[in-house]
Amino acid sequence: MYFFLIILLLVALICSVFFHFRKKKIVCKIQCMDKCQKCCKVEELVKPFGYCFHEECGFFSSTLDAWQREAGYAWIYDYMAPRFQMVFDALPVYFDYEGKTWLIEFWKGQYGINAGAEIGIYHADRILSEKEYKTTRFEAVSNTELLNCSFVLCGKNGSCVKVAQNHWWLTAFFTGSFVWPSDLCMKATIKFPDKRMQFAFISGLRKAGCAEQNFSVNGFCVTVHFNRARKVRYKLCTRFWRCFSQWKNKIFCKLYLWVTKPFQCTEDRVLCLYYFIPIAFRRLFRIRRFNKRCHRKERCCRKRCCRRGRL
Repeated sequence: MYFFLIILLLVALICSVFFHFRKKKIVCKIQCMDKCQKCCKVEELVKPFGYCFHEECGFFSSTLDAWQREAGYAWIYDYMAPRFQMVFDALPVYFDYEGKTWLIEFWKGQYGINAGAEIGIYHADRILSEKEYKTTRFEAVSNTELLNCSFVLCGKNGSCVKVAQNHWWLTAFFTGSFVWPSDLCMKATIKFPDKRMQFAFISGLRKAGCAEQNFSVNGFCVTVHFNRARKVRYKLCTRFWRCFSQWKNKIFCKLYLWVTKPFQCTEDRVLCLYYFIPIAFRRLFRIRRFNKRCHRKERCCRKRCCRRGRL
């Protein structure tokens, strides 16, 4: 027994020494790179995941040609999100325009070890009834249907970031930050191509429970102040997953900051993680990625609704 413990201690000591010198080598390698090299390397690494890096503010956002575009949107994605360590407030706005039901949804909260926000723009191929909202898969809008979007995201400590672009999925994610969704304040602005679409969206906002004082209109633009989510009564299972995922997210955030010492900048920390623990780097950028279980649940949900005669 004692011999076995001694062997374990020796192995642990050897591993500790090995990882210490390996990390020291990685730190030296990163310190020898200039800022331009670091940012270019980070940009190259995150592009296959559908993201780009904003070196000025140190956050990541989605690209127009991100692979997530083909996945579209379904209600089951939000329902399953807490099981994938994504805990957020959501404000889905459904409205009918030009023979299609559109969905513009706002999200803010914690995505693994990333804190951030999103605006997603989707539509169905026809007009839907309200009963079909949760069973229909919405497609991301085409390049000709992109809307001019922007949002300012502010944290509890007063820090803010602004991102703006013609997009179908506008995002901003800060790596290594932990927040509760209610601590984030999102001020989102969308410019519509005509008044009919704008009025339809406003009508959808009201149906979604957004109070009059929480949005404003200026020309063709609508600004939504998304501070807290509507009062959603989550089931016991969902409440458990939200709390459990946030507990894990907080631990992993601390681990990330500890592993990537002594760096402070986002590009340095991300490169350190990439060179030191590649598998952890890959998991870091699986934001909004759902595995087969989520899609299986979506198919089951559709089948149940078909049997009930809802489709």
